[in-house]
Amino acid sequence: MTALTVAGLTLREASRRRVVWALLALTVVLLALSGWGFTKLVGLDTDLGTMTSGEARLVASLMLNLIMFGMSLIAAIGTAFLAGPTLAGEVESGQALALLARPVRRSSVVLGKWLGLVTFGCGYVVMAGLAQLLVVRVAVGYWPPAPASGLALLAGETIVLLTLALLLSSVVSPMASGIVAVGLFGATWVAGVVGGIGGSLGNEGVERVGTVSRILLPTDGLWRGAMNAFQDPSALVQMGPRGGFPFLSEAALAPAYLAWAVAWVAVVWGLTALSFQRRDV
Repeated sequence: MTALTVAGLTLREASRRRVVWALLALTVVLLALSGWGFTKLVGLDTDLGTMTSGEARLVASLMLNLIMFGMSLIAAIGTAFLAGPTLAGEVESGQALALLARPVRRSSVVLGKWLGLVTFGCGYVVMAGLAQLLVVRVAVGYWPPAPASGLALLAGETIVLLTLALLLSSVVSPMASGIVAVGLFGATWVAGVVGGIGGSLGNEGVERVGTVSRILLPTDGLWRGAMNAFQDPSALVQMGPRGGFPFLSEAALAPAYLAWAVAWVAVVWGLTALSFQRRDV
């Protein structure tokens, strides 16, 4: 049994889980509410007067980052709780014993399950993200400067989180692995916001909190790169440098950080294969 066969079985099993229907329902609600909100921007009365189409597009670019964060959170929760039962659940239920009784390497099983989850998670992020971009385009006429890069980075964020969840599922229960993975995702994002505030205030110690967190778990770093790809280039000029604002990114990701994210996924995947190899089934 090859890794691709296991990937196909994993993808089929994931599509049958109730969490998929919850993901779809949340995504539809998010798209509907955001579409309604974006259509209200042009002509909106504010304290500074009626919002023009140009101002609406600027605000829309910031709101888009907010909506995309909500979508990435939905993807994080969904993929984490899909990855949790993949190893731990099958070990507890005895399904893994039936699979491993065949002449198949455990590393191939881990690779196949990882590929299946990556296909599902990235497919969701790309389709849901593209739908959101089209909603914004129709509502206010805004189209981000680098949509492909932004969606790719969101997919990368999903890959990082599901790889972590898969590692956790090889050592703890399915529920615990999902909870811990989502908790670390949220903690890293909060640490990034705190680090941004520290940077805007000139406090290097606090700023280092965000830097270290983005190295330990690259989800927040990839998210900030995605924000930079989605936001209007004039947003920084209009609002000025605001490191503490959680939905505005000052710079694109450096190639070295992207290389680190790839290396991080490879190392964590290797630890997962090693952990599953040594686990009693």
